[in-house]
Amino acid sequence: MTKHAFLENNAQPVPEAAGMDHCPFLPVFGPPAVMFVRGQGTELWDSQGKRYLDFLCGLAVTSLGHSHSCVTDALTQQSAELIHVSNFFANPVATAAAIDINQLLESATGSSGQVFFCNSGAEANEAAIKLARKHGGRGRHTMVSALGSFHGRTLGALAATGQPAKHEPFQPMPEGFKHVAYGDIEALSQAVDSSVAAVLLEPIQGEGGVIPAPAGYLKAVESLCKERGVLLIIDEVQTGMGRTGKWFGFEHSGISPDAVLMAKALGNGVPVGAIWVKEDVAKVLQPGDHGSTYSGTALVTSVVRAVIAEMKRINAPQLAVSVGAQLTKKLLVIPGVVGVRGAGLLLGIELAPGCDATKVYQACLAQGLVTNAVNASTIRMAPPLNVSAEHIEEAVAIFAKVMVQMMKEVEAAQ
Repeated sequence: MTKHAFLENNAQPVPEAAGMDHCPFLPVFGPPAVMFVRGQGTELWDSQGKRYLDFLCGLAVTSLGHSHSCVTDALTQQSAELIHVSNFFANPVATAAAIDINQLLESATGSSGQVFFCNSGAEANEAAIKLARKHGGRGRHTMVSALGSFHGRTLGALAATGQPAKHEPFQPMPEGFKHVAYGDIEALSQAVDSSVAAVLLEPIQGEGGVIPAPAGYLKAVESLCKERGVLLIIDEVQTGMGRTGKWFGFEHSGISPDAVLMAKALGNGVPVGAIWVKEDVAKVLQPGDHGSTYSGTALVTSVVRAVIAEMKRINAPQLAVSVGAQLTKKLLVIPGVVGVRGAGLLLGIELAPGCDATKVYQACLAQGLVTNAVNASTIRMAPPLNVSAEHIEEAVAIFAKVMVQMMKEVEAAQ
């Protein structure tokens, strides 16, 4: 980023940046494309007053839309009563939120468990790494995950992430991690030796290109883990909370993992993560083994409770199924779209050869539609689960307009 990049890329920067001769942020995200100042439901407005449709939801975070009243009410009411106490003490809000999460997962897995709250998906993954190592013991501490996976940016979560290019700037990486091809049960079987404590997988690889697990794969993984005596940990940070048409993505495969990681939609934009662990596995952890200053604050867990209640009220998983089917059907008839992957409202739109996903994303943004290029040939869409039919029609029309122009450019280049 150049010295004045922040000001160059934001015509009306935040007041705190006015008069600055440098960007106030570390340059880890690159120059921002847009300065958003307000959001309501599926809509966003930038600093110039331009309106956008948000079909990315902050990477599957604002699944109930922006500024939802249930979140605003929870924050307002709880902030006037109790925000934070040390984990030397309990608070009733976090306790109730943990019970809510356990009820969802007990229904999904058939087993009761316990919850640890944290602040992000990466932290949930870090907790899972420590759980696996404590459970396996010294000498049996290796974790196997998939190539193309994404588990976070902290060092341990990054080591678990199966993207070697992201490792290179930070070598040497922590030891104790293996990566195998996603969906290849034979490769996984060879990797799970006596040094392995756990297998960590996403039911759909979000950052890897919206790649669903092949049919029968997770069930075979579960059988392998039981046979070898290793933990099966499922990362639901992007797929959880109704996004795929079930409360959790693993439910489509009929498995019962030992631990489940969640974040993103759990707080609808308020930073929160969690790990749920089956009781018989959770007992390996003792006081002092893990912690977080902000684990289970009353303020944040009041939002968790409100989000879960609202998602139950609107039957969010069923909305994801029905609305996802409508959106997929409309996308498939657009010129230049050769396929749509994913489940529910986590969709990867595969573009025809020659189409540049980054150019498509940029053109959509210019037309007022927020998506992202998850890889060179795939556009990711993850709109709110309660997105309206009118907003779907508008978004599809924008996307179709962009793709018609893209196909003209592809044909002209041939």
